[in-house]
Amino acid sequence: MTAVAGLKDIFTRNLRTSGIYIAFVAIIGLFTILTDGMLLSPGNITNIVLQYSYILILAIGMVIVIIAGHIDLSVGSVVALTGAVAAVVVIKNGSPWWLGVLAALAVGLLVGAWQGFWVAFVGIPAFIVTLAGMLLFRGMTLQVLENVSLSPFPAAYQKIAGGFLNGILGGNGFDVFTLVIFAIAIAGYAFSQLRARQARIKYQQAVESFPLFVLKLVLIAAVVMAFAYQLSRSRGLPIVLIILGVLILAYQIVTTKTVFGRHVYAIGGNLHAAELSGVKVKKINFWIFVNMGFLAAVAGVVYSSRSNGAQPQAGNMFELDAIAACFIGGASTTGGVGRVTGAMVGGLIMGVMSNGMQLMGIDQSVQQMVKGLVLLLAVAFDIYNKRRAGAAR
Repeated sequence: MTAVAGLKDIFTRNLRTSGIYIAFVAIIGLFTILTDGMLLSPGNITNIVLQYSYILILAIGMVIVIIAGHIDLSVGSVVALTGAVAAVVVIKNGSPWWLGVLAALAVGLLVGAWQGFWVAFVGIPAFIVTLAGMLLFRGMTLQVLENVSLSPFPAAYQKIAGGFLNGILGGNGFDVFTLVIFAIAIAGYAFSQLRARQARIKYQQAVESFPLFVLKLVLIAAVVMAFAYQLSRSRGLPIVLIILGVLILAYQIVTTKTVFGRHVYAIGGNLHAAELSGVKVKKINFWIFVNMGFLAAVAGVVYSSRSNGAQPQAGNMFELDAIAACFIGGASTTGGVGRVTGAMVGGLIMGVMSNGMQLMGIDQSVQQMVKGLVLLLAVAFDIYNKRRAGAAR
């Protein structure tokens, strides 16, 4: 395959995915110009990571829910509830910070099991179950907090979302440790991509030319290291970014390399065929919602740590941001399609747009309208692609 043909294949083989990355780069370029470079300043890049990490964590779980053909409207309320439980355990009762984290995670798992039971075994649509959950868990949050905010958390708890690893290997004007961690991550990514390429060649599948393959890795490495360098010039490696990175890696493996992941795609792609193939649909659906509850609890811990307290109205509208990230990132409204990495890009698109508009001083109402239009266009593009694929058959 020639370089030109390879490039054409990359952009046309999955127009939906290619368009997301092109749009992401274009949005970054646009807001970099409009903010006179402030968007890509070291301090602002760090702030974007800190401010939108919990939305990205929610998007990881939400994309799995959407791939299976469901939706979860309760995650914002679960974020509030789990953060409230952690605050009561740590702040009100004076327990160690890690006990608050464990309590929040336990509540998240129970919430997921509760909703998974109604969806999987009773057969109530997830839209109704999670809509009820949105109201139920918000009310429980008010009960747990007794309608008042709790703060502050101890310093150790605050470090979950506000702490940094820096100075471990030194550096003059930048943190060497941050650069080393990202370099190791790039090396691991390149190795995995090389193995995947060799496997496709072994099974006589089409691959891009080797020079184009190397060029792709070099460009990705350059972008990632530029991002790492900007972080290293600010406060170093955020602890929450490590948490997010581990989750992304783990769930990328779960969704692409495990039986559970294949079954999730099968259920969303064709439920009847999945049942006939022996997929235990009820069991898979149950664990999908348990997993969503767990990740909502992780997001709740991160958000409460970031805000240094628990508030009755915490997590408001988070579910819409997470859902928007998934659809912008390539998930299909009918299920069966979506990727964790795509949801992350979709979340970053929303984050960069919000941050860029904030730097420009644009009114909050206008920001909401812009994000709504972007979501609408993303879904319209998904429908257009499906119709075009159907016409091609």
